Amino acid sequence: RLIHGTVLLSMTLYSTLTTTMITPGICSTETPTSVTLQIDFPETNLEFVKPEPEERRGDLEEPTEDCLKHIARLSQICSVLLLSEQQKRILWFYRYYCSNQNCSLPLVLGSAPSWDRMTVSEMYAVLRRWRFSNPLEALGLLTFSFPDKDIRRTAVQQIENMSNDELLEYLPQLVQVLKFEWSLESPLVQLLLNRSLQSIQVAHQLYWLLKNAQNEVHFKIWYQKLLAALQFCAGKTLNNEFSKEEKLTGILEDIAKKVKAASDAKRKEVLKVELNRLQRLFQEVKVCRLPLNPALVVQGIKADSCSYFMSNAFPLKISFVNANAPSGNINVIFKIGDDLRQDMLVLQIIRVMDNIWLQEGLDMQMIIYRCLSTGKGQGFVQKHKDHRTLNICVVKEADWILLLGEVAIFKHFPLKSAENLGYTYKCFWNFFYSCAGWCVVTFILGVCDRHNDNIMLTNAGHMFHIDFGRFLGHAQTFGSIKRDRAPFIFTSEMEYFITEGGKNPQRFQEFVELCCRAYNIVRKHSQLLLNLLEMMLHAGLPELNSIQDLKYVYDNLRPQDSDLQATSYFTRKIKESLECFPVKLNNLIHTLVQMSVTGSAKPPAPESVPEEWMMLNAEKSIARATILGFNKKSDPLYLVQVVQTCNVVTFVEKSFDQFSKLHSHLQKQFPPCALPEFPYSWHLPFADLEHKRVKDLNLYLKQLLSGSRKLANNELVLGFFLNWSKNTLVEDSSSVTLGPQSTDHKPGVQLVISYESTRLTIMLKHMRNLHLPDGSAPSAHAEFYLLPDPYEVSQRKTRTAPKSSNPTYNEIVVYDKVTELQGHILKLVVKSKGTFVGAVNIQLSSVQLNQEKWYLLGNSVI
Repeated sequence: RLIHGTVLLSMTLYSTLTTTMITPGICSTETPTSVTLQIDFPETNLEFVKPEPEERRGDLEEPTEDCLKHIARLSQICSVLLLSEQQKRILWFYRYYCSNQNCSLPLVLGSAPSWDRMTVSEMYAVLRRWRFSNPLEALGLLTFSFPDKDIRRTAVQQIENMSNDELLEYLPQLVQVLKFEWSLESPLVQLLLNRSLQSIQVAHQLYWLLKNAQNEVHFKIWYQKLLAALQFCAGKTLNNEFSKEEKLTGILEDIAKKVKAASDAKRKEVLKVELNRLQRLFQEVKVCRLPLNPALVVQGIKADSCSYFMSNAFPLKISFVNANAPSGNINVIFKIGDDLRQDMLVLQIIRVMDNIWLQEGLDMQMIIYRCLSTGKGQGFVQKHKDHRTLNICVVKEADWILLLGEVAIFKHFPLKSAENLGYTYKCFWNFFYSCAGWCVVTFILGVCDRHNDNIMLTNAGHMFHIDFGRFLGHAQTFGSIKRDRAPFIFTSEMEYFITEGGKNPQRFQEFVELCCRAYNIVRKHSQLLLNLLEMMLHAGLPELNSIQDLKYVYDNLRPQDSDLQATSYFTRKIKESLECFPVKLNNLIHTLVQMSVTGSAKPPAPESVPEEWMMLNAEKSIARATILGFNKKSDPLYLVQVVQTCNVVTFVEKSFDQFSKLHSHLQKQFPPCALPEFPYSWHLPFADLEHKRVKDLNLYLKQLLSGSRKLANNELVLGFFLNWSKNTLVEDSSSVTLGPQSTDHKPGVQLVISYESTRLTIMLKHMRNLHLPDGSAPSAHAEFYLLPDPYEVSQRKTRTAPKSSNPTYNEIVVYDKVTELQGHILKLVVKSKGTFVGAVNIQLSSVQLNQEKWYLLGNSVI
């Protein structure tokens, strides 16, 4: 139907094509090759008659309930490219029993065994009776797996139900799948041209996407035709805007090349001279829209605010004068030498995830900057104001000792005071939510090459990532060792800040819950995310070009898992990230490089904690503390002489129990290796116990106060010996104490119990307020028993959470073949290295299923 008469086809070597795909009549090569094929198509009046929809059910039996469940499980694979041949056969066999309730249309049609006439007629029959649950489901029908025009037309009819703003969100994918259209009259081409007439945002982004797509050698001619069609539809005024933007981009590209090529000594001078070309452009065009965002209109540049960044490509920082607010500047980065298409895709997918969260009423406080590739290895990046890298937080403000320490993030935020308490509170929660959001998105997309030079903090507390040159797990390697070995970046510094320096450990539990909730929300939209990535498989991106890349994201999304299973899985990933030392080493390397670049020849003098975050000055520090004696009571008090560094001498009385509690509180803030060993009573089987205690306690105090300054000047230590009141501590405290604190100090466990088809599932989420008899934090694990248990086979154990009073587990325990809950009791015992901590018996018949609930732990096993 497309071709008549004689045609000449220039042949290309098969090896130069990146992949085998159906591209009807539009794939071409720029350069002639040694082989040209001449084909004579006959002139004929024969007309192609497409197959009519026809169902052929034959003797097909209605599937059983188990079979329907199996179909639903297969639908969770989400992409036809990930289905095995056997799975395809099953879906196609039961095609007439698939619906939007248990499957998706792209999976069913993609499972068809061939494109012969009979099969196509059955595909049309399935297509005709299908009811789409959402227009986004139809995106999967536009991939290279579906060359059929009728199927593609049906997909476009669904996409027409999207608003212009929704269409804009998926425009990069729609431009890519134009490769699989048949002609300029195709429904998808018509749809995009019509929407570009309705919306300048759509027209503008479509223009730059088509310009950029012309760099794909086999599709250059096709995309040139599409761009010509857009320009024909756009009209004179809009084409003038496009022309001005192209001039601006061309000049910036030329400036960037000259700045990069200049010697270090002359680079600033070259930039200064070349910026005059931009000034002359604005004298000519008056105003120009920025390619990055057509809503931004600029009328010049502020030359003295323009500069370049000290990296391999020397990207430009250009400060434009805002035509709508001349007093304000618009700062953008223009880069050459980097393929920004991959950054564009990662940021787009992250924006889609953020919109999913917002639709569920969850605002993760995400900052997602704009990025636009305007040609081969060049483009614009939005520069967010009022932010800095974690490296700047560390190098410029932290001391040498704390390059890997926890104080760096604290220093970035304003000191708490009566005047700015509300702002500090907001900063904390901005960090809390944005950190969780970026943990989820960078894990799902496998973003690599993460270090403290590409993680940013704004003054308002938002954390965000930049530079996405590596994703889908394609990490850099040293030899055979992967540089990125953590699932994502969540470090002890971040945990330290979230838990307010260890004072509020239950904040970590809240953080884990937030991460898992965000993860589970996104997982419900796995099909959309995988469709968007599949549509980009043939975009020529270096790290997204195979089914394995698609499977990487599928494996991270785990759509086949229940919410409880996914929660348990992601919790393990958080703990893996926290415990990953190579992340700290990688950050240290980047920090040292940054110091060498900024000219720090030697480290500043060590000073453990920033002064503004320390609640004491040197005058309140303690030189030594010595026990002079004790009174002979049943619970004796020890007389302690306290000598401050300013030579002020005071005396306090403390009991052994108070010393023990001080040590217990310090254990929550410091690792065991940083603390001296405490002389507990059961280690002292002496008749003259108190004299022995005095000697051991004095040794403990000497080691405590002569150790690190961070430990000796800790507020707990100073408050203990200088007898500050609680109010004084609160006023002077450097921590950000936020939100209501738990008033319930009784030990407890949080469980979710579910029961379905004889399977009893228990998730142990968190524990709280656990203590050993001496008051220290236990290394707790839980033991479960399903009673009655006559054969003693029901014991299940969780892992051990080391030295924590408020541990997080999110572990699942399963009992199969439980025919009923009536008459069964769940016994849970918490132990720490064989020492009993607490226990609870739960009558299962009275439990509210699938609900999170805290259970108090008793002090004995019943």
